[in-house]
Formats: sequence, C-alpha cells, structure tokens
Amino acid sequence: MDKLVYFDNAATTRIYSEVLKEMLPFFSVMYGNPSGIYEFSDKAKAAVEISKERISRLINAFPEEIYFTSGGTESDNWALKSIAFMKRNRGRHIITSKIEHPAVLNTCRYLSNIGYKVSYLDVDKYGMIDLNQLVEMIRRDTILISIMYANNEVGTVEPIERIGKIARLNGIVFHTDAVQAFGQIPIDVKKMNIDLLSASAHKLHGPKGCGCLYVNKDIGLPPIIHGGSQQNKMRAGTLNVPGIAGMGKAAQIAANNMDINIKKKIKMRDYIISEIRKEISDSILNGHETERLPGNINFSFKNVEGEALVILLDSMGICVSSASACSAGLKTPSHVLTAMGKNNEEAYESLRITLSSENTRAEIMYLLNCVKSAVENIRKMSY
Repeated sequence: MDKLVYFDNAATTRIYSEVLKEMLPFFSVMYGNPSGIYEFSDKAKAAVEISKERISRLINAFPEEIYFTSGGTESDNWALKSIAFMKRNRGRHIITSKIEHPAVLNTCRYLSNIGYKVSYLDVDKYGMIDLNQLVEMIRRDTILISIMYANNEVGTVEPIERIGKIARLNGIVFHTDAVQAFGQIPIDVKKMNIDLLSASAHKLHGPKGCGCLYVNKDIGLPPIIHGGSQQNKMRAGTLNVPGIAGMGKAAQIAANNMDINIKKKIKMRDYIISEIRKEISDSILNGHETERLPGNINFSFKNVEGEALVILLDSMGICVSSASACSAGLKTPSHVLTAMGKNNEEAYESLRITLSSENTRAEIMYLLNCVKSAVENIRKMSY
C-alpha cells in the first residue's frame, strides 16, 4: 500500500467531509455567541438546537435531554459525581464493572477517597458482566449503577436493557458510558431504562473536543461546572458551536447509514477474524464471539508482545493498537484483559483492530498479510 492504512477507529475517526462543511461557517461567518439576544446569534443558536434534535433521534431521547460537553470523559465525570453528590443523603454506594474506561474507574476512585463505597462487578472470559452478581450487589444505599454499553478494547456489548430494568425496579439511577456504541449500534434510552448516557463526537467521524450527556428529564441532574446560565444552567461555559454542529451532523449521518454500515463492518470483521484464525497459529479472539461491536477485533498472539507488533505494523503503514488509546504508553497490562482472566503475559500479547465503513477490501488484504508476516517475524526473533 502506498498510503496510510487506518484500523484504529476505536481511538478516533476521520472527520467526514460533510461534517467539516457543516462546522466551517461557525468559525468565521456565523460566529455569534448562541447566548446573544441579537439576530446575529440566531444561526448559532439554531445550529445547537438542530444538533440536539439529530442526536436525540439517534438514541430516542427528547432534544431537551441532550447537554453538550467537551467529550466522553467530562460526560462520565458529570454523571457520576453529580449523582453521588445529589443522592448522598440517601446513600453512598455505587456499582460499576472492572472493565470500565478510566474516565469511570478513576472517577469512582476519587469518590471512594471522599467517603463513597464502590463495588466492582466481575466479568467472564468474554468480558460480560454477571446479572446475578449485579442483583446480589444491590444494597439499600445503592444510588448509582454505571456499566459501559460496549467495551472499548474487546468490543463486548453488555446486556444494557436488562441492566436498565434491574436498576429501574430497584429505584437506582443507571448510567452507561456509550462512547464506543453511540452511532455504531441501535440505542433506545427509553426502552432500555437508561437515565444517563455519555457520548463523544470523534468516535463517529465527528470533531474532537465535543461530546454530550443524555440526562433523563425526570432525574434533575445538578451541574458540575458552575458559571453562566448556558444549557439551562446545567453546564456553564460558552458553547462550542462548530463542534456541536459537527457532532449533530455526524449523528445524522450515523442514523441514516446505520443498517448498511453495521452489515458492512460485520462482514469485514468476521472475514478478518476467520482469516487470522486460519492463517496464524496460537491466535485467540478476545471478547464475545457474537455480542460485540460490528467493527471491533481483538486478538492475542502467543509469544508476540502487542506493543512490538503495533510498532512493526506501523513501519508498514498500518495504524492499529494494543489497548485503549487512553492507556497507550502505560507499562501495565490491560485491566480489561486481566479482568477477563488473562495473566499479565497474555494481556501484553493483544492487538486491537477497529474498523470503519470506509475501510476497503484492498486495505483488509494488506492488513492480513502484514499481521501474519509481523507475527511470524516477532516469533522468530523471540526463539
């Protein structure tokens, strides 16, 4: 291949040209502050409302339940901290899982340090939580359940609708970090009894630095950033209109093309999995066989250090990863894989390939040839 071959779409995605086109006028032409009361601000204000409508349709929410943030990390922090502070007189017990994104895990550690009790659900070898364990963990003082919709490393999709039903029956607020699932697979916050949902624009071909938090209108979430009266005094700060416009457009494109994109990515995903299993010995698929994101592939290759494999593939022009982008550079094994029962050595041997609907057959064939060659070369050097 004579160009970059990108297979790290769980880390970030290329912004669509239609999304960029939607954003550009709000940098230099319609640059008014949407909080202004003069006519020049009306187009910026309208862009924000249009984006709310587009995003709400994608997850079956009401537009007024969408609040814009700087991304998934802020949305997770807002959801967890605000519920913890708001409900502290009722209880201080939170349930999450051992495979959450650091934005959730580190927020839970912070809350633990200031007097909250956090219980961590185990996962099985596929990365799936145990619903029976969830029920057993619920206490009289449980105020929040936070379980990610789909795992960012291994792609396993959790039983969100059943978790939501358990939470609702017990009067517990349910938050899901849906950063990897948003725009990739169908989400219905009403049907699934989701109270709070975090999303990020740059995972679905939108801009970086923009995300949102869905807040069920019956929850009454308090703000975590205080200041002006923007977004109904829920999240102060001048709105990032270009980013918001871009996120709304990306959501619209995702909704319009979801069915065809899911089918295309599943076809590519399953072909790559099949070929790797056939052509490379001692390769183990990580994550659930079927209950996984359409574009996620995660393999462990025996006697092949994942980071070395990523570096070698990079020299061939291929972008992949060995863990989450937020954990890149850390000299610790994947907390996701160790929670799934892998030992440290096995956890270091993982390779994550994440697809976009833009990937081509030629790119896939090149990827497969390079992965096979790279694995063989590393194994030869290790003997």
